[in-house]
Order: sequence, then C-alpha cells, then structure tokens
Amino acid sequence: MLRTLETLGLGWDGPIVRQSRRLPLYREAVASLEAAGLAYPCSCTRRDIGATDDAGGYPGTCRAGPTKPGPFAMRFRADRCPVAPFIDRVQGPVDIDASALGDPIIRRRDGLYAYQLAVVVDDAAQGISDVVRGADLLPSACWQRSLQRALALPEPAYAHLPLVCERDGRKLGKSRHSVAAQADSASGQVWRVLTLLRQGPPVELAAAPLPELWSWAIAHWRLGALRAVASLSAD
Repeated sequence: MLRTLETLGLGWDGPIVRQSRRLPLYREAVASLEAAGLAYPCSCTRRDIGATDDAGGYPGTCRAGPTKPGPFAMRFRADRCPVAPFIDRVQGPVDIDASALGDPIIRRRDGLYAYQLAVVVDDAAQGISDVVRGADLLPSACWQRSLQRALALPEPAYAHLPLVCERDGRKLGKSRHSVAAQADSASGQVWRVLTLLRQGPPVELAAAPLPELWSWAIAHWRLGALRAVASLSAD
C-alpha cells in the first residue's frame, strides 16, 4: 500500500504509525470502558448470531455474562452512549442510532484489537481533525462517535466519499481482480480519478508530471461536487 501511494505521488506527514506498536493504548482504552461498565466479554461466534461482520446488529446476548466457555471477545455497550445526529461533509445529515447497529467488537477472540476501537484511539492520539473515507463506512462513524464520547475523546469531522464501483454496483477490490495502480501511467490514472470525482481537471494535465497535477488538484478541490453522492461507476 505504501509503494502504491508513493507511485501515485502521495506522501504523509511524519513517521508512519503502526497499530502493532500501540497495543498499550488500546489495552488502556478497553480497561477504561470495562471499569465504566461499557464493555463486556462475549462468547458468541458469528455462526451463533448469524452475523456477516464483527457486529452485525448484535443483540446483546452476553451483556449479562458469557453464555458458554471462552475464548471471549470484548464488546462495547453502544446503547449506553447515544450520539446526536451529525452532518457528514459529503453525505449530509446522518441520524443512525448506534445502539440499533448492535454492540461492536472492540477486542477480538484472538486478542487483536478491532478496527472500531483502534481508529478512535489513533485519531485522538494523532490529533486528527477530519476523517475522510468511503461511504460504506458511514455507519462506523456512529459507533466511533459513541466510543469517543465514552472515552472522553475529541470528535473529528467526517467526510464519506462515494465508492467507485463496477458495473454491477460492487466496489472495486483485489478479490474481484480490479485493475491496480500502474507506475508507468500514474498521472493518467490520477487525472482519471479526479475526473471521476467531478473535479474537472484540464485535459492537458493527463500527461503532466505528478507534482503539477497534484498542485492543480489541491488548489481546485471542490467537495461540494460530491454532495450526497454515495457511489460512482468506474466506466
């Protein structure tokens, strides 16, 4: 992923932060939630609840205690930290009840810390002011805002960009053999993406050096062109 970003002329501020080096912070956050009565051990498997993801609308089966012997995951009591509706900078008003989504896993059965918890802790530690990601993760913002409230952490602004999808409506992905970024045509690919994102880059920039193309993109970026758009076709 890092090589691909570099190939497309993208960089980052400061050293790369790896979650594998931040386990004490995650452990502290889970302990804090447990002490506040906001986290509990769960013995349910996906098969037990018929879930298709880590939460899947989990109904709180183990809130009163695990229903069978371990190993246990740890879940967050989303129902005890309701969040107010908020405005997503791209998708507009968001009013999703985090408790209706179920209690998300914050530490997996194998001991690894889950996405929902890790990104909340990382964003706060790094002073992230704006989270920008795909529209498919919009429900996660509700869980994360609930976790931020529970841990007394700052709440960043959110912007969920439209997904680039295949003709059948599925998002691009390696498992579906979507075309990867190519170093020998990086400028053309960035230009095509800017066009797809309704930014209107000049045709002559399609063959321009990457620094020139990015300079134009930063100066002319229009988030409003994507307002309330959840998906875009790659064709």
